Amino acid sequence: MKTLLVVDVQNGFVGGNLAVANSHAIIPTINRLIAHFDTVILTQDYHPADHISFYQNHDGKALFDTIELPYGTQVLWNAHCVQGTLDADFHADLQADKAELIIRKGYHRHIDSYSAFMEADRATKTGLAGYLHERGIDSVYVVGIATDFCVAWTAIDATEFGFNCTVITDATAPININGSLDKAMADMAAAGVKFINSKDILNQ
Repeated sequence: MKTLLVVDVQNGFVGGNLAVANSHAIIPTINRLIAHFDTVILTQDYHPADHISFYQNHDGKALFDTIELPYGTQVLWNAHCVQGTLDADFHADLQADKAELIIRKGYHRHIDSYSAFMEADRATKTGLAGYLHERGIDSVYVVGIATDFCVAWTAIDATEFGFNCTVITDATAPININGSLDKAMADMAAAGVKFINSKDILNQ
C-alpha cells in the first residue's frame, strides 16, 4: 500500500512569514495527486511564539544565521507558522479535507522539527512510522515545502524507517540557501530515495 505525504503546505510558506518562491504553483499538482491515493497524510509546522528556531528570539542574530544546539547546527528562520495564527493554517487552495491524519511538528520550544517522522534531536519520534506500519503501508510518496528541508528530512527518514520513498519533484518547492537544494538532492539519493515527475502518476 502507498500513501501521499503532503509536507507543510501552509500559509506561512505560501506567501506568508517564511514565503517560499513558487510554492503556490505546486498546489494544483498536489491536489491532482491526492485523487490518486487512498491514504493522504498532511504535516503542519506548528511553533510556539518563543521557538528556538526563530531569529527574533536570539539577540544579534539575523535570518538564515546559524546557532549550535545540543543536537547540532540550527538554521534561524523568520518567525512563522505560530500556533493559533493564520500563518500556521493550511493554504485554502489545498484539499486538506482529503487527509486522514495530520502530523504537527515543531511544537516543542527547544527542538526544531523538519521531518514528519523524527524531530531534529533525532530522538523524539512523531509516531508516524508506527501508524504507517500498522496500516500496512510500505511506500511513501512525498510532496510539499520545502524540498531541501522538510521534504528532504522526511524522505530520508522514511527510508530509515524501512519505507520505499519517492519524492515527486514537480510537486515540491525549495528554499535553496547556500547550496541547500543540491545537497538535499544528493543526500536523498544516497539514502535510496527515488525521484519522479507527477505525470508518472497522473498519466497512469
